[in-house]
Amino acid sequence: MQENLKNCTLEKFLEHKTLYYDKIDFSIVKNSWEILKNHIKLPFVIHIVGTNGKGSTGRFLAHYLYKKEYKVLHYSSPHISKFNERIWINGSDVSDNNLEEAHKKIQNILPLELLQKLTYFEYTTLIALFLSSNFDYIVLEAGLGGEFDATNVVENNLSLITTIDLDHQSFLGNSVEEIARTKMRACNNHMIVGYQIHNKVKLEAFKVKEQLEQEFGYLIDITFVEEFEKYTINDKFAKYLKRNLHLVIEALKYLKIDIDIKLFDDVTLQGRCQKIAPNITIDVGHNPLAAQVLKSEFEHKKIILIYNSYEDKDYKEVLRILKPIIKELIILEIEDKRIANKNNLLNICKDYNIMTTFNLEIKENEEYLVFGSFLVIEKFLKLIGFNEK
Repeated sequence: MQENLKNCTLEKFLEHKTLYYDKIDFSIVKNSWEILKNHIKLPFVIHIVGTNGKGSTGRFLAHYLYKKEYKVLHYSSPHISKFNERIWINGSDVSDNNLEEAHKKIQNILPLELLQKLTYFEYTTLIALFLSSNFDYIVLEAGLGGEFDATNVVENNLSLITTIDLDHQSFLGNSVEEIARTKMRACNNHMIVGYQIHNKVKLEAFKVKEQLEQEFGYLIDITFVEEFEKYTINDKFAKYLKRNLHLVIEALKYLKIDIDIKLFDDVTLQGRCQKIAPNITIDVGHNPLAAQVLKSEFEHKKIILIYNSYEDKDYKEVLRILKPIIKELIILEIEDKRIANKNNLLNICKDYNIMTTFNLEIKENEEYLVFGSFLVIEKFLKLIGFNEK
C-alpha cells in the first residue's frame, strides 16, 4: 500500500483510511494544511458546529448563496449513498472527475508520511478545502468535534452554532456545558448562536468568548437567534428545519445579503425529515434530541418505526421518547461492528411494550418513519430500490 499510495484512485486510497478513532491527533491535519494552504486561495469560511441541524443549516445557506450567484462549496458528512454527497458545489454534488483531479494534486503536494497518517475525514476535509480555492464562500460542517475537528484547521470568518445537547460524550465531555465549550472554542471571529433547548449553552458562549480573547487575542462577537415568526417559511419544512433556517437568515443578515424567503423553497434536504413517498419519511438523526423533534412532527399520529442504532447512542432514551407515536417497530438489521446488540434492543422494546419485528414490509395504509443514522437510511433505500433523481 505504501509504495503505491500516490498512484491509486481516491476510492482505493480511502479504503485504507481510518474511519473512526479513539482519540484525535490534530497535529497531522494541521501540518498537512500548513503545506497545502500555499496552493489554495481560501474563500470566506463559514463554520457550522453543534449537535443537531448542521447539515440542513449548511445546505440552506449554501443553496441561498448559490441562488444569489455566489460561488460556494458546502462540505458535510457522512453521506447516504455516494461519497460525492459530502462536497456540494454550486448546486450539485461534486463530479467524480473533479474529485480525482483534486486527489491527484494533493497526492503530489503532501509528503508520504502525512498521507499515510491522515484519517478518512481529515483527508476528505482537505479535498473540500482544495476544491473551494478562489470561490466566494465555503460552508464547512464540523464532524463530531469542535476545537480539534479537522474542519477547524482553517480560520473561520463566521461560526454558526446549531442546537447543542448531549452526544459523543467520550470525545466532547459529560455535560452540556463541556460539550458546548468544546464546540464553540472552534470560533475565531463572529459567533451566531441558533435556537437552544438549554439556556446554559448561551451562558457558556460568553465564557468561551472570554477564554478565546484571553488565550489567543481573538475579538469574538456573539449574536443570539431566538425562535420567532418574522418570516413566513414554507410549511413543507419541519418545525426544527424552520429553526435552522432562522439561523441561516441571521447569517445572511450578517453577510449583508438581502433576504428572499422564496429562494429556499426548492432546496433539497436529503435525509432530513424527507418524504420520499406519501407514507414514508426518512431522517438521518440518531440521538435523543433528534427523536424529540421528530416526535413533535408526528404528534397525534401512530407510525411504524424502521430503526436501528449505533451502540454508543442512547437508544433506550430515543425509544422512550418515540414510544407515544410508535405503533410497531421494525428492526433493520445491519452488519456493522458499531451497531447496537440486537438482544439489547429487543429487551428495551419489550420493557417499553413496543411490538417488534424484523420483517420489512411497506403497506400503503401505514405511515413509516425510517430513523437511526445514515447507515439505517442507506440500507433502507437500497432495500426498496429508491433512486432519487
